[in-house]
Amino acid sequence: MPKSVRKRKIKGVRTGKLRIADHWNAISIIAKSQANPLKAVAEFVENSIDARAKQIVIIRGKKKGEFYLKVSDDGDGIPKNTQGLPDFRRVATHICDSIKRQFKPEREEGIQGEFGIGLLSFWTVGHNLSMTSCSVDGKTYEMTMAKDSPNFTVTKKRVLLPFKGTDLMIYPLLPGLRSLTGEKIQRYLASELRDRIKSAEVTVKVVDRTGRKELIVVPRQFTGRLLHNLNPAETEYGDIYLELYLGDPGGSNQIGLYRRGTRVLPSITELEQFQKDPWTAGYLQGIVDAPFLNLTPGTRQGVLRDGKFNAFYRAMEPVENHLLQIIEDQRKAEEERSSRQILRRVQRALKEAFLRLPQEEYDWFDIHVGKSQKKPGNLFTSGPISGSPREKNNLGNNDSKDEKELDSDDVTQKQFFEYAGPLFSVLISPKSSVVSVDKRKKYRVVCRDRSRRLVFEDLEYQWEIVEGGGQIQGNNTDSVTFIAPSEPCLTSLRAIVRQGDTECRDEALITVTDSLLDPSSKDAGLRKGLPGYTYRRAPGEMWRSRYDVDKNVIIINNGHRDFVYAGKQKRRKLRYICRLFCKELVRHNFPGLQVDELLERMIELTLYTEEHLK
Repeated sequence: MPKSVRKRKIKGVRTGKLRIADHWNAISIIAKSQANPLKAVAEFVENSIDARAKQIVIIRGKKKGEFYLKVSDDGDGIPKNTQGLPDFRRVATHICDSIKRQFKPEREEGIQGEFGIGLLSFWTVGHNLSMTSCSVDGKTYEMTMAKDSPNFTVTKKRVLLPFKGTDLMIYPLLPGLRSLTGEKIQRYLASELRDRIKSAEVTVKVVDRTGRKELIVVPRQFTGRLLHNLNPAETEYGDIYLELYLGDPGGSNQIGLYRRGTRVLPSITELEQFQKDPWTAGYLQGIVDAPFLNLTPGTRQGVLRDGKFNAFYRAMEPVENHLLQIIEDQRKAEEERSSRQILRRVQRALKEAFLRLPQEEYDWFDIHVGKSQKKPGNLFTSGPISGSPREKNNLGNNDSKDEKELDSDDVTQKQFFEYAGPLFSVLISPKSSVVSVDKRKKYRVVCRDRSRRLVFEDLEYQWEIVEGGGQIQGNNTDSVTFIAPSEPCLTSLRAIVRQGDTECRDEALITVTDSLLDPSSKDAGLRKGLPGYTYRRAPGEMWRSRYDVDKNVIIINNGHRDFVYAGKQKRRKLRYICRLFCKELVRHNFPGLQVDELLERMIELTLYTEEHLK
């Protein structure tokens, strides 16, 4: 292109430089950009740490009816001018030009301040600020500033003894900060300045004079298992420090983003690039410290999405893949552990339900038959608690052996530490039953203390028929035999148990009838013990569960939408699996019943079972 044409093309263009038209307006905007008063307090503490303080005391008190906040440290104090005086004038007249930038490299290490605007954040805390520091000759000087005022004053202040460091006081606090208690300041600083306090080996004390408390800021301790061998890719701007802990999933688990030991974001998921697993899985807590990130100067609670941030994000990609594998392994182990716990709780709830339901109608498996009952309350043994096929196939042969082992364990435990307390509750078993006319049935009373341990000693028993017909044999023992009358009726049986001055009672309902369910409809060969359960993933298929009779296992479809929904909460998942157990047991043990009758049985068993899910 000819030179004359190039000149004509830019001839009408005007150039210039940006500048601030109203300096005081710019300062006001900067001072009001910090919206979090606790963050402002943290910046005051950081200034003390930058001044190499080893003792920092934050005092919250009240004078003349107004609250105040004071921060005292034993650091180097305000930098001195050529006359050896605290250079307050430079602090007040060099906004956005931090003096810390002029420190030599060996002194700059570990220093956080870089913008020169931290002092202005007192506007979000209170109305007036005063800073006190000593000169080289020990004389004390004070600088005062006021909110919404461009003026400052520096005066000499009389004190009894010269001191080392700086005193900063804000008075009075804003009306909305009356709830800024010492506990809140302590908790915030423990997280916000966790690594800065640890690396600087500084002691931070919070003295709340209105609450009469003294609190030490202890850097936050994370829970869970510390993960090793997390090696983010190196960046051209520096290394990334990771300290991550793996634990049980929870909404409170967060990974904070830090820069040079100071928290930038409470959760790294506030960045859209990290709104995905493993960061949102809830299994991890800890810190990610990237010292080279550029912060938003106003709030210091944001990150600029520049080239340094892009390098940080790329370096974290291999860490994400490693964490995803760790979390997947944790989920599998947790699912196995949870399955064992759920099975025990569901089986225990079913057994409690069988104590209250009519034995003739719910004489399933080996719950009521073929067991030696050496003690009251030992009315049944559990089914399988393991998922191995060999254990499931050998259930019938191992029940009696398991029972003996359990009995032996109970005796050993009671000899050492498991002693029952005073009588708290009694239960008649069965709670509800059906007896044919002119027949006999045995009833027992189970006595427990407050912790549900069985009570045997110093008990007095009394049985009586409250309502209806029939007779009882053996009135003064833990068990009686009920003799049904010759006519159908509804009988209420009561047991009264006394232990000293304590008296507990319970009632059982007996239905005397002239017809019962045909016992031949029950398959005696199925009495193997309560079933276990296992998972089979079948997403898109509508079946929720199936009962494998040969293995005595309930197969649950963990790909069903209802299971996925229930699995988001432990309590909901437990109730869902319990209902699947009730459905399969009712369906299998009441063959030939109509649909409406099966539903009635389902509601009945679910009602008595879910009451004891704990």
